[in-house]
Amino acid sequence: MAWLHDLSPFLFEFSKGVGLRWYGLSYALGFIAAWALLRLLASRGTSPIPRQRAMDAVMLTAICVVIGGRLGYVLIYSPSLLTDFGGSFPYWGVFKLHQGGMASHGGMVGALVAAFWLSKGFKDESGERIGAAPTSRILDVFCLVAPAGLLFGRLANFINGELLGKIAAPAGQPAPWWAVRFPQEVFERPDEISSEQWLGLARAVGMPDQAVTVAEQNQFETLYAGLVEQVQAGSAQAQQTLEPWINARHPSQLYQAIGEGLLVGAVVWVFARKEHKPLTISALFAIVYGAQRIVTEFWRLPDAHLSNALILGLSRGQWLSVIMVLAGVILLVWAMRRDSTRTPGWARKASSLSDD
Repeated sequence: MAWLHDLSPFLFEFSKGVGLRWYGLSYALGFIAAWALLRLLASRGTSPIPRQRAMDAVMLTAICVVIGGRLGYVLIYSPSLLTDFGGSFPYWGVFKLHQGGMASHGGMVGALVAAFWLSKGFKDESGERIGAAPTSRILDVFCLVAPAGLLFGRLANFINGELLGKIAAPAGQPAPWWAVRFPQEVFERPDEISSEQWLGLARAVGMPDQAVTVAEQNQFETLYAGLVEQVQAGSAQAQQTLEPWINARHPSQLYQAIGEGLLVGAVVWVFARKEHKPLTISALFAIVYGAQRIVTEFWRLPDAHLSNALILGLSRGQWLSVIMVLAGVILLVWAMRRDSTRTPGWARKASSLSDD
């Protein structure tokens, strides 16, 4: 019953390996959504960022989030990249973003830096600063905008067949209807492929009656990549050839798209529709985001090169999320108790809105 993943990473492919990728489109959609939401919130008085500076805010925040996400990944998950110097561009492992490696928790630290920067406001044509506001208000705005980008990012992860979930049923066995067979597991999770599967895969690509040896790995990968491309092109024969040898997995990317994009977004936007105290939105974001990450990562595998060692039953990423939840609870209690000017909700009636 499980569906064989046959989606191409390209929306349009103009030539071999060149085209518009879904992942790039997800970033573009995230930027557009952030721009549109910032303008909406500014018009409603919920955001102090001027409408006309929405794109400036988006670009600054994107840069900070990318830097924070990359540094977080390097420092938390792969510190060996700090001493990885090679003879080809970009020469330093930290800069090899094309090989992947971003930490969402590090990205959030980058967002904190961007919020502090944006709180200083923008210089207008006369040199005066406009849009200056407490960092707390900027953070709340970020937490209203972020779920849209997170949703698009997780959907792109699913289309690319990356960040795989745990096995729900082994290859050749009946699987639940919601499970997905990702051909990309052969490259991303070779350690989870059984010897019987390797033999079947070798036969599927035209290397009969033998398992794939180390010496033959390059030949196999080339032939296998070609078979996967046929599957993505809609070849029924290629699908029938490959499907019996692929494990059925939890579509954890979709679990996290629902959790990070829809669930977190629904909570913060419902709460922010009415007048609220600064930092309450940020606190709720931290609590709900951290909680859903703890839950969804029971079905998601860590990056293939990372240790899967558990501490008291939880992974490293889950423990970071536990800390995030606790910090959110403390922040919520503190924000609710402090005496501060309330932030207007986004659902105010038009008659109560001030001129933009």
